[in-house]
Amino acid sequence: MRNITRRDAVAAGLAAAGGLLLRGGSGAAEAEALGDVVPAHGIAMYGAPALPAGFAHPPNANPAAPKGGRIVFGETGGFDSLNPFILKGRAPPWVAQFTVGTLLTRAWDEPFTLYGLLAESVATDSARSFVEFALHPGARFADGSPVTVADVIASHDLLGTQGSPRYFAAHAAVAAVRQTGERRVRFDFRAPDPELPLLLGLRPVLKAADWQGRDFADTTLVPFTGSGPYRIGAFEPGRFLTLVRDPAWWAADLPALRGMHNFDEIRVDYFADGQALFEAFKAGLLSVFREPNVTRWQTGYDFPAVRDGRVRRAEVRMGAPSGMFGFAFNTRRPPLGDWRVRAALIETFNFPFVNATVNGGAEPRIPSYFGNSALAMPPGPADAQTRALLAPYAGSLPPDAFDDLALPPGDPSEANRAGLRAAVRRLEGAGWSNAGGTMRDDAGKPMAFELLLPLGAADLRAAATIWAAALDRIGIALRIQAVDDAQMTARTNVYDFDIVPMRRAMSLSPGTEQKLYWSRRGVTEPGTRNWPGVDSPAVEAMIERLIAARTPEDHRAAARALDRALMAGRYVVPLWFADRARIAHDARLAWPADRLALYGAWSGFLPEVWWWQG
Repeated sequence: MRNITRRDAVAAGLAAAGGLLLRGGSGAAEAEALGDVVPAHGIAMYGAPALPAGFAHPPNANPAAPKGGRIVFGETGGFDSLNPFILKGRAPPWVAQFTVGTLLTRAWDEPFTLYGLLAESVATDSARSFVEFALHPGARFADGSPVTVADVIASHDLLGTQGSPRYFAAHAAVAAVRQTGERRVRFDFRAPDPELPLLLGLRPVLKAADWQGRDFADTTLVPFTGSGPYRIGAFEPGRFLTLVRDPAWWAADLPALRGMHNFDEIRVDYFADGQALFEAFKAGLLSVFREPNVTRWQTGYDFPAVRDGRVRRAEVRMGAPSGMFGFAFNTRRPPLGDWRVRAALIETFNFPFVNATVNGGAEPRIPSYFGNSALAMPPGPADAQTRALLAPYAGSLPPDAFDDLALPPGDPSEANRAGLRAAVRRLEGAGWSNAGGTMRDDAGKPMAFELLLPLGAADLRAAATIWAAALDRIGIALRIQAVDDAQMTARTNVYDFDIVPMRRAMSLSPGTEQKLYWSRRGVTEPGTRNWPGVDSPAVEAMIERLIAARTPEDHRAAARALDRALMAGRYVVPLWFADRARIAHDARLAWPADRLALYGAWSGFLPEVWWWQG
């Protein structure tokens, strides 16, 4: 009965929004003063947008790129839902990325700047205590109906109450939302928040009428009525998805998007594992392949299509921080709640040998969460600024948090005797001992873990197998369990694992998303991205400082302190990262290689600025 009641209540709210707000604001509302605030064409996290009003096109796009053609991608796994905005089900990210519009759109040539999309302007005060958007008069959904203030308000409420937990924090931070003009909507905040205007600008805007009489939180295979450049075409869950470019897309000539979204069709084919995907590319069934394995990049591309020029290869720099990719410990489960045990397990992971085996030794190791950027904690002991920021929370951090936190060096040989000896010393200090060839606690309980892996993850399985052998030598059992996408999603949503591969991408302007990654709310609340169960006052405080920063210098200092607090917690065994994208593609595809954006071959690159040249 609760589901029916909630659905009916949401439907009633949507109907009320449509009935009341679409009549337009009163004259007083239309004339509501913004004081000294001047609506602008864009908004930056710090300072002013780099591009002036009236700019012609994004710097990283070719405005003369031809429209047409088809690009085919491959992915492993599958999908069972077309709603990417809720916790249930597995939805393709392509749906959110290409079929559903947002008020503002991101510029990938700047750390964190947004320009107009569904909204033609944005206004906020110096304290950022509110934000007001003016909808573009031409903004349309794919069925030709206008995007209205009612749709914006209904979307805010749907996402913030029934959507994925990643939307909850921003929804809770809004004290009131109201229509202030025929095409204007204003969000007033509970407290000033420098990032919240940008986060709200990036929230999806859904067509309210689509959800009357339906439960938004349920999975669905009914396509959205979006306002993006593509519509969902033919699809078959588990096999393929097609996106078809809308030839009448209302925003095709907006400055922020000119030269982008050039293909008539994007198709995604799904495969059981990475090897099958690569073989499909070799056979000409796929247009493009991002090679994740540097060894195969060096040795596995001597096939006919490469030799005769039908396939080209390119290495394109990555401009984002390394982020974190590794084996994450579930600290909710003993003995992984003890940082000393986690530190010992990291000591046993012999990265040089693993890297040589899996990557031919060519990939660098992830040094920290913001590695490969100015946001990373500098090498060596904590500097004075970081010490000052973390000092109030020193008692909640491991005792070596201000020391050199460089990862264990490991050994080019498989033995890694120094690393294993260091691990045993740490475990003995935590009350463990090797009795009869098995590591046991004071009660005699053996140390054993299960590592979840996705099916077909050959590189991760190779790394995990080497690690398991090393752990076995000091009496620790590591069982490797491969599961399909559905099981992986279900188990990580409720934190039902000991150790699991985790990837967290980081931008050059980290902020509120760090709460979703590391906030203590995720220790018990299902569906967050805090898989390790981080529960640290220092981490919480540095995230708040990161969000509140008003200058690049303060932001960088907070990021470095957050980086150190996370590394001191030993929540993850860091693996490797690619400082460049290795892309093999059909020679008939092109991209503007002479105008690579700040973020390089990261988001907003492939297929957004590519085109088909026939």
